[in-house]
Amino acid sequence: MKYTVCVPTPRQEEALDDALMAYNLRQVPPTQEEPFVKICRCAMAPDGSLIGGVLACRVLWNILHVQTVWVRQDCRNRHIATVLLREVEQEAKKAGCRMAQLDTYDFQAREFYEKCGYTVFGALEGAPEGHVHYYLFKELKGTP
Repeated sequence: MKYTVCVPTPRQEEALDDALMAYNLRQVPPTQEEPFVKICRCAMAPDGSLIGGVLACRVLWNILHVQTVWVRQDCRNRHIATVLLREVEQEAKKAGCRMAQLDTYDFQAREFYEKCGYTVFGALEGAPEGHVHYYLFKELKGTP
């Protein structure tokens, strides 16, 4: 079979994602009604400015994927991220999630996540050069 290699158009990118998703769901049917459900929280200062937030998503098989955790520099060490992450985890548990996953770099917040109950299950050294990219998970046990 002959073929050419090219940069995909946005429509082709979507088709590739859709094809992989269809394959995955034939192998393991989803355990949640909607395949991707956002669970996000933010903290606002009295003046209306954003001081922190957690962006997460319940994915396919009731797995919570935490994408972003951020707190403004001058507001750190006040448990804001802990409160936001805990709230997102509680909502995920109520929806049936039993596991959460996230990733972080050695210059970010590995220790924070470990204090929140996450466990490192993998590390990629040298990406970026001189640093480590960590992969963590947490079992979401107990009642929500």
